[in-house]
Amino acid sequence: MPLIILLALFIGLPVIEIATFIKVGAKVGAFNTIAFIFLTAFLGVILVRWQGFQALAELRRAMDEGRPPMLEIASGALLLLAGVLLLIPGFVTDAAGFLLLVPPLRRLLARRLIAGIKMRAEVHVRQGPGGTVIDAEVVEIEDDPKALGHDGSPWNRK
Repeated sequence: MPLIILLALFIGLPVIEIATFIKVGAKVGAFNTIAFIFLTAFLGVILVRWQGFQALAELRRAMDEGRPPMLEIASGALLLLAGVLLLIPGFVTDAAGFLLLVPPLRRLLARRLIAGIKMRAEVHVRQGPGGTVIDAEVVEIEDDPKALGHDGSPWNRK
């Protein structure tokens, strides 16, 4: 399944971007289209940099408060993705990148990302002598217990 999604992204996204370039170029002209692409990339870099500093401040605040900074790390990763999408030439990727720059939407996506990771990983947070220690182990869980040959617990694998 992931291979099909990657194939669709590598083939479908460029086709959609080219079609969008043609439509926009026909309406506003080639020069304006190219200028708009550079403008969105420049504006995106400025916004990502500004929000990146805010994300670092939030990360430091969470660590100073002794909270596990999972939300801040996931939000930072989505901010990095926004930066990549804004640097890729295209209107569709720019739209997705700018959507990721909206803090409430980014936090919502970060929470969902964390929930997905929690379903597949076991995470322990404890206070150690040197500060907070986050200990994690990824556990692959299959949906069908019979495929595992036992009661479904990942600890009883043969």
